[in-house]
Amino acid sequence: MSIKASDVKALRDQTGAGMMDCKKALTESEGDFEKAIEILRLKGQKLSIKRADREAKEGVVIAKTSHNKNNGVVVRLSCETDFVAKGEAFIKLADTMADVALKNLPADAEALKALPFGDGMTIGEKVIEQTGVIGEKIDLSSYMKIETAAGEGQVLPYIHMGYRAGVLVALNLEGPQYEEAGKNIAMQVAAMRPVALDKDNVDPSIVEKEIELGKEMARQEGKPEAMIEKIAMGKLGKFYKQSTLLNQAYVKESKQSVTQYLQSIHADLTITSFKHIELG
Repeated sequence: MSIKASDVKALRDQTGAGMMDCKKALTESEGDFEKAIEILRLKGQKLSIKRADREAKEGVVIAKTSHNKNNGVVVRLSCETDFVAKGEAFIKLADTMADVALKNLPADAEALKALPFGDGMTIGEKVIEQTGVIGEKIDLSSYMKIETAAGEGQVLPYIHMGYRAGVLVALNLEGPQYEEAGKNIAMQVAAMRPVALDKDNVDPSIVEKEIELGKEMARQEGKPEAMIEKIAMGKLGKFYKQSTLLNQAYVKESKQSVTQYLQSIHADLTITSFKHIELG
Protein backbone atom coordinates (compact mmCIF):
# COMPACT_ATOMS: atom_id res chain seq x y z
CA MET A 1 0.00 0.00 0.00
CA SER A 2 1.03 3.62 -0.49
CA ILE A 3 2.26 5.33 2.70
CA LYS A 4 1.68 9.06 2.95
CA ALA A 5 4.61 11.27 3.86
CA SER A 6 2.37 13.03 6.39
CA ASP A 7 1.76 9.71 8.16
CA VAL A 8 5.48 8.95 8.26
CA LYS A 9 6.13 12.38 9.77
CA ALA A 10 3.33 11.93 12.33
CA LEU A 11 4.82 8.59 13.44
CA ARG A 12 8.29 10.12 13.59
CA ASP A 13 7.00 13.00 15.73
CA GLN A 14 5.31 10.55 18.08
CA THR A 15 8.16 8.07 18.48
CA GLY A 16 11.34 9.93 17.56
CA ALA A 17 12.32 7.11 15.19
CA GLY A 18 14.03 7.81 11.87
CA MET A 19 11.97 8.55 8.76
CA MET A 20 12.96 5.32 6.99
CA ASP A 21 12.25 3.23 10.10
CA CYS A 22 8.83 4.85 10.40
CA LYS A 23 8.04 4.23 6.73
CA LYS A 24 9.09 0.57 7.02
CA ALA A 25 6.99 0.13 10.16
CA LEU A 26 3.92 1.69 8.54
CA THR A 27 4.39 -0.44 5.44
CA GLU A 28 4.71 -3.61 7.53
CA SER A 29 1.65 -2.69 9.58
CA GLU A 30 -0.33 -1.72 6.46
CA GLY A 31 -0.80 1.82 7.76
CA ASP A 32 -1.93 0.85 11.28
CA PHE A 33 -0.31 3.37 13.65
CA GLU A 34 -0.60 1.25 16.79
CA LYS A 35 0.93 -1.78 15.08
CA ALA A 36 3.67 0.43 13.62
CA ILE A 37 4.54 1.71 17.11
CA GLU A 38 4.71 -1.88 18.37
CA ILE A 39 7.02 -2.80 15.48
CA LEU A 40 9.35 0.06 16.42
CA ARG A 41 9.25 -1.01 20.09
CA LEU A 42 10.10 -4.58 19.12
CA LYS A 43 13.03 -3.30 17.10
CA GLY A 44 14.18 -1.47 20.21
CA GLN A 45 13.92 -4.63 22.31
CA LYS A 46 15.93 -6.65 19.79
CA LEU A 47 18.61 -3.98 19.57
CA SER A 48 18.66 -3.66 23.36
CA ILE A 49 19.43 -7.37 23.68
CA LYS A 50 22.14 -7.20 21.02
CA ARG A 51 23.84 -4.23 22.69
CA ALA A 52 23.41 -5.39 26.30
CA ASP A 53 27.14 -6.04 26.69
CA ARG A 54 28.17 -2.66 25.29
CA GLU A 55 29.53 0.04 27.58
CA ALA A 56 27.40 3.15 28.06
CA LYS A 57 29.80 5.58 29.71
CA GLU A 58 28.45 8.75 28.12
CA GLY A 59 25.09 10.35 28.78
CA VAL A 60 23.33 13.06 30.71
CA VAL A 61 22.97 13.68 34.46
CA ILE A 62 20.00 15.81 35.55
CA ALA A 63 19.58 17.23 39.06
CA LYS A 64 16.46 19.14 40.04
CA THR A 65 14.37 20.02 43.08
CA SER A 66 10.70 20.61 43.82
CA HIS A 67 9.25 24.11 43.78
CA ASN A 68 9.28 24.27 47.60
CA LYS A 69 12.84 22.85 47.68
CA ASN A 70 11.82 20.10 50.11
CA ASN A 71 12.71 17.27 47.70
CA GLY A 72 15.32 16.65 45.04
CA VAL A 73 16.32 13.99 42.53
CA VAL A 74 19.37 13.27 40.40
CA VAL A 75 19.08 10.94 37.39
CA ARG A 76 21.63 9.58 34.93
CA LEU A 77 20.53 8.50 31.47
CA SER A 78 23.44 6.70 29.80
CA CYS A 79 24.38 6.13 26.17
CA GLU A 80 27.45 4.99 24.25
CA THR A 81 28.65 8.15 22.53
CA ASP A 82 29.16 11.80 23.33
CA PHE A 83 27.45 12.67 20.04
CA VAL A 84 24.13 11.22 21.24
CA ALA A 85 24.54 12.66 24.74
CA LYS A 86 24.81 16.20 23.39
CA GLY A 87 21.64 15.91 21.32
CA GLU A 88 18.74 18.12 22.35
CA ALA A 89 16.25 15.24 22.15
CA PHE A 90 18.36 13.03 24.44
CA ILE A 91 18.75 15.80 27.02
CA LYS A 92 15.00 16.45 26.91
CA LEU A 93 14.34 12.73 27.38
CA ALA A 94 16.53 12.65 30.51
CA ASP A 95 14.90 15.82 31.82
CA THR A 96 11.41 14.35 31.39
CA MET A 97 12.45 11.21 33.27
CA ALA A 98 13.80 13.40 36.07
CA ASP A 99 10.43 15.19 36.18
CA VAL A 100 8.67 11.84 36.63
CA ALA A 101 11.14 10.94 39.39
CA LEU A 102 10.59 14.26 41.17
CA LYS A 103 6.82 13.94 41.01
CA ASN A 104 6.76 10.37 42.36
CA LEU A 105 10.00 10.03 44.40
CA PRO A 106 10.32 6.26 43.79
CA ALA A 107 12.50 4.16 46.06
CA ASP A 108 15.15 3.25 43.49
CA ALA A 109 16.02 3.13 39.78
CA GLU A 110 14.01 -0.05 39.17
CA ALA A 111 10.92 1.53 40.72
CA LEU A 112 11.48 4.61 38.57
CA LYS A 113 11.64 2.47 35.41
CA ALA A 114 8.23 1.00 36.29
CA LEU A 115 6.54 4.42 36.39
CA PRO A 116 4.48 5.73 33.43
CA PHE A 117 6.44 7.87 30.99
CA GLY A 118 3.56 8.65 28.64
CA ASP A 119 2.40 7.37 25.24
CA GLY A 120 1.25 4.21 27.03
CA MET A 121 4.81 3.29 28.03
CA THR A 122 6.69 3.00 31.28
CA ILE A 123 10.06 4.69 31.61
CA GLY A 124 11.75 1.31 31.23
CA GLU A 125 9.85 0.66 28.00
CA LYS A 126 10.75 4.13 26.74
CA VAL A 127 14.42 3.36 27.33
CA ILE A 128 14.11 0.17 25.26
CA GLU A 129 12.25 2.03 22.53
CA GLN A 130 14.91 4.72 22.37
CA THR A 131 17.61 2.07 22.06
CA GLY A 132 15.97 1.14 18.77
CA VAL A 133 15.43 4.73 17.73
CA ILE A 134 18.96 5.91 18.49
CA GLY A 135 20.82 2.72 17.68
CA GLU A 136 22.92 2.74 20.86
CA LYS A 137 22.65 1.11 24.25
CA ILE A 138 20.49 3.41 26.40
CA ASP A 139 20.07 2.89 30.13
CA LEU A 140 18.61 4.77 33.05
CA SER A 141 21.61 3.70 35.06
CA SER A 142 21.47 5.78 38.26
CA TYR A 143 18.89 7.55 40.39
CA MET A 144 19.11 9.14 43.84
CA LYS A 145 16.84 11.37 45.89
CA ILE A 146 16.73 13.53 48.99
CA GLU A 147 13.47 14.14 50.84
CA THR A 148 12.98 16.68 53.63
CA ALA A 149 9.88 17.73 55.52
CA ALA A 150 8.58 21.29 55.48
CA GLY A 151 10.47 23.40 58.00
CA GLU A 152 13.41 20.98 58.14
CA GLY A 153 15.69 22.58 55.58
CA GLN A 154 16.01 22.81 51.81
CA VAL A 155 17.52 20.86 48.92
CA LEU A 156 19.57 22.59 46.22
CA PRO A 157 20.65 21.14 42.83
CA TYR A 158 23.75 21.62 40.71
CA ILE A 159 24.52 20.30 37.22
CA HIS A 160 28.23 20.22 36.43
CA MET A 161 30.11 20.50 33.11
CA GLY A 162 27.34 20.21 30.53
CA TYR A 163 25.30 17.50 32.27
CA ARG A 164 28.34 15.32 33.09
CA ALA A 165 27.58 15.31 36.83
CA GLY A 166 24.67 16.18 39.07
CA VAL A 167 24.63 17.01 42.77
CA LEU A 168 21.98 17.50 45.45
CA VAL A 169 22.84 19.19 48.73
CA ALA A 170 20.48 19.38 51.71
CA LEU A 171 20.86 22.32 54.12
CA ASN A 172 19.38 22.27 57.59
CA LEU A 173 18.12 25.87 57.29
CA GLU A 174 15.53 27.24 54.86
CA GLY A 175 15.54 30.58 53.11
CA PRO A 176 16.97 32.22 49.99
CA GLN A 177 19.80 33.74 52.03
CA TYR A 178 21.40 30.26 52.25
CA GLU A 179 20.97 29.19 48.63
CA GLU A 180 24.29 30.54 47.39
CA ALA A 181 26.13 28.68 50.14
CA GLY A 182 24.30 25.47 49.25
CA LYS A 183 25.17 25.80 45.57
CA ASN A 184 28.80 26.52 46.45
CA ILE A 185 28.95 23.30 48.45
CA ALA A 186 27.25 21.40 45.63
CA MET A 187 30.06 22.59 43.33
CA GLN A 188 32.52 21.44 45.99
CA VAL A 189 30.99 17.96 45.89
CA ALA A 190 31.28 17.81 42.10
CA ALA A 191 34.91 18.94 42.17
CA MET A 192 36.23 17.07 45.22
CA ARG A 193 34.06 13.90 45.21
CA PRO A 194 33.78 13.31 48.97
CA VAL A 195 32.96 9.73 49.98
CA ALA A 196 30.76 10.73 52.91
CA LEU A 197 29.34 13.70 54.80
CA ASP A 198 31.53 13.29 57.90
CA LYS A 199 33.83 10.65 59.35
CA ASP A 200 30.92 9.01 61.20
CA ASN A 201 29.23 8.37 57.84
CA VAL A 202 32.15 6.61 56.14
CA ASP A 203 31.46 2.96 55.35
CA PRO A 204 33.32 0.75 57.89
CA SER A 205 34.84 -1.30 55.07
CA ILE A 206 36.45 1.86 53.65
CA VAL A 207 37.84 2.77 57.10
CA GLU A 208 39.29 -0.72 57.51
CA LYS A 209 40.86 -0.55 54.05
CA GLU A 210 42.42 2.86 54.76
CA ILE A 211 43.89 1.63 58.05
CA GLU A 212 45.42 -1.42 56.39
CA LEU A 213 46.76 0.73 53.58
CA GLY A 214 48.31 3.11 56.12
CA LYS A 215 49.97 0.23 57.94
CA GLU A 216 51.38 -1.22 54.72
CA MET A 217 52.76 2.16 53.63
CA ALA A 218 54.40 2.65 57.03
CA ARG A 219 56.04 -0.79 56.83
CA GLN A 220 57.31 -0.06 53.32
CA GLU A 221 58.84 3.15 54.67
CA GLY A 222 60.69 1.10 57.27
CA LYS A 223 58.87 2.50 60.32
CA PRO A 224 59.21 0.61 63.63
CA GLU A 225 56.48 -1.97 64.17
CA ALA A 226 55.56 -0.36 67.49
CA MET A 227 54.67 2.85 65.60
CA ILE A 228 52.69 1.25 62.76
CA GLU A 229 49.26 1.54 64.39
CA LYS A 230 49.74 5.18 65.38
CA ILE A 231 51.01 6.13 61.93
CA ALA A 232 48.07 4.37 60.27
CA MET A 233 45.59 6.25 62.45
CA GLY A 234 47.32 9.49 61.56
CA LYS A 235 46.91 8.71 57.87
CA LEU A 236 43.25 7.88 58.52
CA GLY A 237 42.79 11.35 59.99
CA LYS A 238 44.22 12.86 56.79
CA PHE A 239 41.86 10.69 54.77
CA TYR A 240 38.88 12.06 56.73
CA LYS A 241 40.07 15.61 56.08
CA GLN A 242 40.48 15.03 52.36
CA SER A 243 37.50 12.76 51.70
CA THR A 244 34.60 13.78 53.96
CA LEU A 245 32.63 16.83 52.89
CA LEU A 246 32.33 18.75 56.15
CA ASN A 247 36.04 18.32 56.89
CA GLN A 248 37.39 19.14 53.43
CA ALA A 249 39.13 22.43 52.72
CA TYR A 250 36.63 24.76 51.11
CA VAL A 251 37.64 25.04 47.44
CA LYS A 252 37.01 28.79 47.20
CA GLU A 253 38.97 29.56 50.39
CA SER A 254 41.36 26.77 51.30
CA LYS A 255 42.16 28.23 54.73
CA GLN A 256 38.61 27.33 55.77
CA SER A 257 37.00 23.93 56.04
CA VAL A 258 33.54 23.46 54.57
CA THR A 259 32.12 23.51 58.10
CA GLN A 260 33.86 26.80 58.87
CA TYR A 261 32.61 28.33 55.62
CA LEU A 262 29.02 27.37 56.42
CA GLN A 263 29.32 28.72 59.97
CA SER A 264 30.57 32.02 58.54
CA ILE A 265 27.16 32.33 56.85
CA HIS A 266 25.20 31.30 59.97
CA ALA A 267 26.45 29.70 63.17
CA ASP A 268 23.98 26.82 62.86
CA LEU A 269 24.19 26.25 59.10
CA THR A 270 25.32 22.79 57.99
CA ILE A 271 24.82 20.10 55.37
CA THR A 272 22.59 17.20 56.40
CA SER A 273 23.11 15.04 53.30
CA PHE A 274 24.26 15.07 49.68
CA LYS A 275 23.95 12.94 46.55
CA HIS A 276 26.35 12.85 43.61
CA ILE A 277 26.13 11.06 40.27
CA GLU A 278 28.64 11.48 37.44
CA LEU A 279 29.42 9.93 34.08
CA GLY A 280 32.18 7.41 33.60
